[in-house]
Amino acid sequence: MNLIIDVGNTSVKIAVFQVDELLEKVTCSLEEFEANFEQLLKKHPKISKSIVSSVGFLSNLQLEIVKKRLHVLVLGPETPVPFINDYKTPQTLGVDRVALVSAAVKKKPNQNTLIVDAGTCITYDFVTNKNQYLGGAISPGIRLRYTSLNNLTANLPLLTKEIPELITGNTTNSAIHSGVIYGVLFEIDGVIQSYREKFSDLTVILTGGDANFLSKQLKSSIFAHSNFLLEGLNHILQYNSNE
Repeated sequence: MNLIIDVGNTSVKIAVFQVDELLEKVTCSLEEFEANFEQLLKKHPKISKSIVSSVGFLSNLQLEIVKKRLHVLVLGPETPVPFINDYKTPQTLGVDRVALVSAAVKKKPNQNTLIVDAGTCITYDFVTNKNQYLGGAISPGIRLRYTSLNNLTANLPLLTKEIPELITGNTTNSAIHSGVIYGVLFEIDGVIQSYREKFSDLTVILTGGDANFLSKQLKSSIFAHSNFLLEGLNHILQYNSNE
């Protein structure tokens, strides 16, 4: 039984897997991590291995707490992965993107796959039907766009995400919603279309915190998958455990 720890920019996700089956998932803050970690160990005493992926900040003390209880794999640039990594600067490749590609080759083997992760940032990652990871793109996510408009201007308010009724905003608030949300939707649809022009058999997977919010608004045919990153981390842990 595996414990998956994903430390993101805004929260920590802790998941329990029995082989490939997700049994339980908890989302918490860094401050709540230790309590939730201990609670899951008590609830699932057969947990023996763990993988830690951190794009946020998990303290050395918190990591040592995990290492004292479980066999731990800390995902990094040198960790063996189940795909061919053709990224030119693998040392700078985010561990979250590594996990997403690992999930893609597990769930959609030997398929040209574009993974769109709509979170704090929107990342695009492409893996070929030969399990070769070529790279992708990074752009600001929905929350970053709203925050930037507020922080970098004198008079624009900070809004929370909302699907605009019309593309033509007739108030400042509706204009911001139109600019942010339609900007994201047009960007994602445009990127998908560009890949489809080169790869007619393209599979597209949408994941991340804003996946459900965006999925019904996108024109492109996609698979929305909220736990894709966690499944990728579990696959990496299994891959290394079997070596």
